[in-house]
Amino acid sequence: MRRLVRRFRALPLRSRLALLVAASVAFAVTAAAVACWFVVKSVLVSSLDEALKANRMNKDQVRQYVDLRTGLCAHDPVTHEQNPFGSSVQLVDRQGGSCLIIGTEEVPLTGADRAVAKGEATDALHDATGADGEQYRVYTYAVLPDLGVAVSAARPLGEVNSSLSNLALVLVFVAGAGVVGAGAAGLWVARTGLRPVDELTRAVEHVARTEDLTVRIPVEDDSEDEIARLSRSFNSMTSSLASSRDLQQQLIADAGHELRTPLTSLRTNIELLSRSEETGRPIPEADRKALLASVKAQMTELAALIGDLQELSRPDTGQHEGRTRILAWHDVVESALRRARLRGPELTITADVQPWYVRAEPAALERAVVNILDNAVKFSPASGTVDVRLADGVLTVRDHGPGIPAEELPHVFDRFWRSPSARALPGSGLGLSIVARTVQQAGGTVSLTPAETGGGGTVATVRLPGAPVPPPETGAADGGQW
Repeated sequence: MRRLVRRFRALPLRSRLALLVAASVAFAVTAAAVACWFVVKSVLVSSLDEALKANRMNKDQVRQYVDLRTGLCAHDPVTHEQNPFGSSVQLVDRQGGSCLIIGTEEVPLTGADRAVAKGEATDALHDATGADGEQYRVYTYAVLPDLGVAVSAARPLGEVNSSLSNLALVLVFVAGAGVVGAGAAGLWVARTGLRPVDELTRAVEHVARTEDLTVRIPVEDDSEDEIARLSRSFNSMTSSLASSRDLQQQLIADAGHELRTPLTSLRTNIELLSRSEETGRPIPEADRKALLASVKAQMTELAALIGDLQELSRPDTGQHEGRTRILAWHDVVESALRRARLRGPELTITADVQPWYVRAEPAALERAVVNILDNAVKFSPASGTVDVRLADGVLTVRDHGPGIPAEELPHVFDRFWRSPSARALPGSGLGLSIVARTVQQAGGTVSLTPAETGGGGTVATVRLPGAPVPPPETGAADGGQW
């Protein structure tokens, strides 16, 4: 049995569907044929019983065959020539004796026949086998109860059995044709129904073989069946993969472009130092210090760029979830403010920080706040002011620098994008991309807008869900939702 199951599972899906359909139809047709055969048999036998009962002999007909002195059979029996139905009629007395009055074949009596003659039953219906081996339907009924005489009429079951045999042949033929037709129909239905699956299979094999993610499976707009849903899911998957690969290629291209500049500058400075050592012509001390400072700055810039690339290479979802926890955002902002004051000692940084607790990844959130403050410090004029405020889950950082042109605002969060006016300043163009990614993962929003009052500048706004107090162990906190 297990071997058959394994062989069945090894068949193609369309073959399994065709076999299942054929087996189901075969079972249904067989059950219907068997039920039909038994119903027809019951009807034919009932008709034969009604015919036997309809031809009952009366007392006068029976008396002519009864001789009170000598017993039964006062006359010779009627032969088959006078009996076109081939029936046999016997008289039965209460002692168990019998006498054939119609026909040539005596049918053996049973206890039921004798019980009728003895007056223990009014009639009896049963099957019996004659001496010649033929099957009979026997009907025994009392006629002269005072004399203890009953009549036992029997008709051959050959006509019924012949009809049933013919019916069985017809049913077998019809059932066989039905099963074959069901198998063919099942195979056709399986091929037709699985045609979209075949197209999907070919598309997947094509993608696996060629890595061509532009393949799409045509789907009718109004179709909502499982195949259509599977096709739409495949199209959506390939579209997402194609978009992801394009972004990856763009990231690699942009990273290569951004890495080329510091690497080229670093290589040039190192070659100058190496050539000075090889030729024996030392570089002036001031120039040497400048070169070393430039090398150190370029290495720092390169390390920062690599760190930004590592941050952006992490998946947008999944891996960061295990590292998130409840944070005091105000403490993160205070820590970032201390670093910003060190980087811009000549600036005035005002801060109004109120308590707010959020769920985020600690290192990523601190880096995002530091990046925002670094941008404000970098673009602020000498002796300028940076205003920082955190209240009700909204962090605003405003600088008083030149601001961002309106046509450049849609691109500020793109990877490696830098304003033409800021090309000469240090940076990789990844800081705001990291900010947007971190805030999005924490369930918040970030935006950059021009300052409307106070002499220009830019306002960075970050909104994060949370609460002014840490959540209890049960989960929800007053004033917020976790």
